[in-house]
Amino acid sequence: QGIVYTPGNYTGSPYVAAPFIIPDQSDSMLYLAFSEYFFQTSSFAYYTAGAFNITIAEETCSYFNISTEIFGSIIPEVAKYSVTPYPVMLKLMATEIPMVSLEQDSFTVEIQGSMEVFAVLPDSTTQLLFTMNIAANTSIALNIFDQKLVGSLCLNR
Repeated sequence: QGIVYTPGNYTGSPYVAAPFIIPDQSDSMLYLAFSEYFFQTSSFAYYTAGAFNITIAEETCSYFNISTEIFGSIIPEVAKYSVTPYPVMLKLMATEIPMVSLEQDSFTVEIQGSMEVFAVLPDSTTQLLFTMNIAANTSIALNIFDQKLVGSLCLNR
């Protein structure tokens, strides 16, 4: 079992490492095992370092063609406020430490966060359009298929 922490800032982990057993098999040359504790401390370190705070700027949004016009078709208040289509900037932030739990054939990640959506005006200033809270629960299953590690992602809620 390993612990992950931000460089130069080891303050101890809020989690307790639980023992786990690796099945006794002898038909492979190499076995790899990761504990839930490893993923929990990784999540804690990334959260405290601010790694889950992401800004998606105008260049990326224009690549996906996201503008105030798109949000205006979904949220009428945005359409009333922004008659002229402007590019948008998204700020995604985790508001709590993401929780990771291991299951038999997959692992689950629960993320609580918020998203701020800004209109980027012609003078390069930004205007906050709206903020929304996000709660996501995702399961990820990993399998080896044709000597390749393949993952499948399922959004539970």
